[in-house]
Amino acid sequence: MLATSEVQATDTEANAFPTNLASLCGEWLFRTDSAYSGTSQHWYDSDVPSTGWRQVNVPHTWQIEAPVAEYYGTAWYRRTFDVPADWRTFAVRVEFEAIFHTAAVWINGQMAGEHQGKGYTAFTFDVTHLLRWGETNAIAVRVDNAFNEHMLPRGRSSDWAHDGGIFRPVQLLITPKVFVERVDVEATPNLTDGEATIAITGYIRNTSRKDWSGRASYRIVDEASGLTVLTGSAGPGPSIKPGTTQTQTMQVVLTKAKLWHFDHPNLYRLEFSITGARESHCFPTIFGIRKLEAKDGAFHLNGERVRLMGVERMAGSNPEFGMAEPADWIRHDHADMKHLNCIFTRVHWPQDKRVLDYCDRHGILMQTQPDADILENGLEQLREMIARDRNHPCLVVWGLCNEIGGQAPPAYQFAKRMLQEAKKLDPGRLCSYASNSLDSTPERDVAGLMDFIEANEYFGTWAPGTAADAARYLDEIHTAFPSKPIVISEYGYCACTEDRPEGDAHRMEILRTHDLSIRSREYTAGAIFFCYNDYRTHVGDRGTGVLKQRVHGVVDVYGAKKQSYELLRRESSPIESLSLENHLNAFQVILRTRGDVPMYTLRRYKLCSTFYGQADIPLELQEVEISELPPASSARLEVKFTQSEVPTCIRFDVMRPTGFSAYSLEWKP
Repeated sequence: MLATSEVQATDTEANAFPTNLASLCGEWLFRTDSAYSGTSQHWYDSDVPSTGWRQVNVPHTWQIEAPVAEYYGTAWYRRTFDVPADWRTFAVRVEFEAIFHTAAVWINGQMAGEHQGKGYTAFTFDVTHLLRWGETNAIAVRVDNAFNEHMLPRGRSSDWAHDGGIFRPVQLLITPKVFVERVDVEATPNLTDGEATIAITGYIRNTSRKDWSGRASYRIVDEASGLTVLTGSAGPGPSIKPGTTQTQTMQVVLTKAKLWHFDHPNLYRLEFSITGARESHCFPTIFGIRKLEAKDGAFHLNGERVRLMGVERMAGSNPEFGMAEPADWIRHDHADMKHLNCIFTRVHWPQDKRVLDYCDRHGILMQTQPDADILENGLEQLREMIARDRNHPCLVVWGLCNEIGGQAPPAYQFAKRMLQEAKKLDPGRLCSYASNSLDSTPERDVAGLMDFIEANEYFGTWAPGTAADAARYLDEIHTAFPSKPIVISEYGYCACTEDRPEGDAHRMEILRTHDLSIRSREYTAGAIFFCYNDYRTHVGDRGTGVLKQRVHGVVDVYGAKKQSYELLRRESSPIESLSLENHLNAFQVILRTRGDVPMYTLRRYKLCSTFYGQADIPLELQEVEISELPPASSARLEVKFTQSEVPTCIRFDVMRPTGFSAYSLEWKP
């Protein structure tokens, strides 16, 4: 019997039914299909013999298994699950959070649906009509990850792991036959009066055989306190015919709104309910209230000018997991990125929702994108990505594409069309694309249509040159687009050819010298180092099999830190320096904030100081609150210890409100 769990909500209506989840993760049977014979041999049937199949655990990718690490083609999964008889009165959908890249799904030998050429977006199929109530049911999934020139990523063009499989979680969604399919939240703060306008749009689906009418209501809860801050309902509700979906929109005003910020990731929970004579359902979603603007040649977050810095992570790079990353590893890597002072990142494809949840709750601004250069497939991926992810406050930019040669007419028109679609679907969010075609006649590049300019910069690595060439490159881009902020969307060092052997000293030199060029340009709004980790990729030039990779990161594929890790942490800190004056275990600590990149006001930070005695035993901890510190300013803090002995070491940490250290210094007598 499947274990079920409720999507928790404090119902706005006493009898509102929550969505029950029945996980289909865990044990499945699996086999590859290099002869492409599974469909003709009916491997999707309920009674297929188990000969030739083996057990795996879903989420799963076969690319981390040595015998099939280089296999790109068709494979099959199947399992059974029990369906209680009392589910008969409900709608049951199967939800796959991602399958790379093409999937066909059967229930009890009958086709449930297909999801083609969209390997990173979630999809659901209504399987109510295919289930056998009170019996054991069977599900089969055919997966194809063969390189394909008619989808994104196109053929072998992408530089990351093409891990095939059901690589993200899968579950059954059990709801009333009339249910809320999704809810869009657009929260816009008024930065002068502390209010926020919240537009709520619920998508209500009627899968029953009768017309449905009812009303919609909402409750908004402060996530930190659990307190209800706003409730209400719409006027006359929709009347929905069988087999159709209608929207219900409400606009409300929240007073004393708590803004979301990477140092103060305040969240709200919206519970959207529908209630009718026969059916009721409650759908919860998390959102935040924040405003990132590109204006006057700079970024402004909640009205404050900021200059951002961070690092990109390439998911799926640990050879133990591949793209089928467990939640613990996702948390590990992103906590590590927070320790690196990452507050701004971009990714090359739509991410696992557990990644977005972490960034929402711990404070990382993100740009996400479908990797795109084929129009219709790109538009489909964009629509699915925005529909699923738009409520996440961490997502501040829709990245439309990467390195497409944006001066060529077909590429220009492609990016322009993607921009039009993104703005139609989500007009309040910034859009950009990472260009590698700005080195000459930048004014002709489609980057000029975007809200801000993103430039990939690899002088000294992929391109000949030095930091001085990088500076000239940035100046030329600024001349072409003087009113737009510029973000260095990638820079770093890759040991990717024989003339560029791995040596972390090269990476550190690139980081130091190029950061100077970036910081000295007032028009640079941000920089994203590439990358956090060495990463698995089918075009890897180091390693074989499951270890085929590119050496590009400040940690290796298993997360082991290189020397460049600490340098990146220091370079990405908003703290420029800490200096000390010691008088018999009483310290004067002088803290200076940066006035360049990264640049933002420090609010509710504190200095934590730990006294270590003999045998490096921590004996005393002192905490000092730091008054609000704007960029390019300093503070003098006093730290007094009660210990009379001479310390072996004292560690000073400037701590963010989120609990992560922004700067560390060890003092030894």
